[in-house]
Amino acid sequence: MSKIQEVADLVERGKAKLVGKAVQEALDEGCDAAEILNVGMIGAMAVVGEKFKNNEIFVPEMLVAARAMKKGVEVLKPHLASGSTGALGKLIIATVAGDLHDIGKNLVAMMIESAGFEVIDLGVDVPAEKIIECYRENPDTKVIALSALLTTTMPSLRDTVAALNASDFRGNIKIMVGGAPITQAFADEIGADGYSTDAASAATLAKQLVSAE
Repeated sequence: MSKIQEVADLVERGKAKLVGKAVQEALDEGCDAAEILNVGMIGAMAVVGEKFKNNEIFVPEMLVAARAMKKGVEVLKPHLASGSTGALGKLIIATVAGDLHDIGKNLVAMMIESAGFEVIDLGVDVPAEKIIECYRENPDTKVIALSALLTTTMPSLRDTVAALNASDFRGNIKIMVGGAPITQAFADEIGADGYSTDAASAATLAKQLVSAE
């Protein structure tokens, strides 16, 4: 097994304590840092995402794998060309005003980060104004991801998307939405660009939205 395969295997199995050492060994053997990131880590997280979609693993295993990847990235960061860990661009993520759920959002943020985005996480109960303000501070943001996990906060999601749709920068961003009560039909109705059912699909969707430009 090559060192990069070993890194991938450890990330998949969520062995956070061992990943850093394996990454260092791969670097010492002359493996390319970008390849370790793309094949060893992002590749492994794609496998984890597939397994999650097929119900072969569940949220805890996915979180553990994402955490292991984070540990590997910490060792790798100094060796990567600046910006390659966020090579796909910036993505702002938030749970909408009135909604305090963050586990799903955190998982989505981790998966999207694993896919190669630089993620700006605004947290929970975030008003539309704050999201717009954050965009103004980061005008190179490509995607805004919004989550609502209660039927009672669906109107808040609608209002937030409406505020973004009315903004002068709407042409520069893609809006994706998700959360337990949200459906593709609702996403279409409120004018979002994309909807995903779970964290693994969200990472795939974010990549598609960016490459569709």
